Amino acid sequence: MKKLDYIDGLKGIGALMVFFCHFVFAFYYAAYSLTGDAVNTNSGIEITIGKTPLNLLYSGNSAVCLFLVFSGFVLCLSYFHTRDKGRLKSAAWKRYFRLMPMILMINTVIFVLMSLGCYRNDEAAILTKSTVWFAGFNQFQPNFLQMLGESLAGCFLFGTNNYNGVLWTIPYLFSGALVVYLAAYLVGENPFRYVVYLVMLLAAVKTDIYFAGIFLGFAASDFFCTRQKGMELWRRFWLLPLGSFVLGVYLLSYPSIGSDMSGTIYGILPSAYTTLYHLAGAALLLAGVLGLPGLQRFFGAKPFRFLGKVSYSLYLLHFPVIATFSCWLFLSLYGKMSYGLLTALDFVCTLALVLILSALSRKYLEPVSGRLTAGISKTFADRKKE
Repeated sequence: MKKLDYIDGLKGIGALMVFFCHFVFAFYYAAYSLTGDAVNTNSGIEITIGKTPLNLLYSGNSAVCLFLVFSGFVLCLSYFHTRDKGRLKSAAWKRYFRLMPMILMINTVIFVLMSLGCYRNDEAAILTKSTVWFAGFNQFQPNFLQMLGESLAGCFLFGTNNYNGVLWTIPYLFSGALVVYLAAYLVGENPFRYVVYLVMLLAAVKTDIYFAGIFLGFAASDFFCTRQKGMELWRRFWLLPLGSFVLGVYLLSYPSIGSDMSGTIYGILPSAYTTLYHLAGAALLLAGVLGLPGLQRFFGAKPFRFLGKVSYSLYLLHFPVIATFSCWLFLSLYGKMSYGLLTALDFVCTLALVLILSALSRKYLEPVSGRLTAGISKTFADRKKE
């Protein structure tokens, strides 16, 4: 099947948004908390921005929802096109080995950085007024066996994320994927399978709502691949996907803090359902893009494709860079220039470093997963021949 570059591009944008989120939270926490005590500008503009759709640029929760929905969408695309259940089995057993090596390598680097005292987020947080959020990360004595346990099992089973805070999402990318593969294997050709999908979604909402992101993307991929007439109608009446995209952006941009939004464009929505809004927004945005070739060309552009290729490395690498390099640069230059100029310089340097490291990781580290699964496959194949 033809590669859907725009889906990769959207995944890459989601990963970049997570980086934006953590940088903003570290240096302009009021843009998230919407409280005056964390303001770092004379005008308090970060609070104003935080109550507008511009907050979507650094909405970490929205980015995670986007990432989960798009990840769920691509999991079974090849199966729905070929109906080859062997692909589901292969993808299922490879899933752990696809995710684990990078987590282990990055966590090992984090362990070394912590052992050398390179994490300076606690010092920087005092000056940036982000002690509530930023100060507490990685402020403990590193233990190699603890790090190893988190990397090999803890993050997969329990979302353990003491060394790398972003690992809380791994159970959704791992266990959620396994559930999706099983569902496709058991009911992927059943005419009533959408009832099963609905049950899966309702169960996720009742237990752990983030699993709903994976399941929504999975259901959308089934419809996209197997309901050609429905997709043709959806594309023909272009106002419908356009409306879906616009509504998706609106819901995704609901401020993550989930506080009272009276007097803003979000005032009509109850404040208690932030993650539900973000998941619905991600699904509606995906539906809109699937129906609009113009958006597909836009999100499939070369810069976004690059982000998509490095998205996994970018997701895992960015936070340790912020907590070490960004904080070091900030502390080194603090007081020598205005706060705004310093954080702008820090942002540009950090972004460049993160993208370079992510590209290098994609080229040299991520292939370890492929070599590992290939080696395991060869071992089992050789044993069968004996």
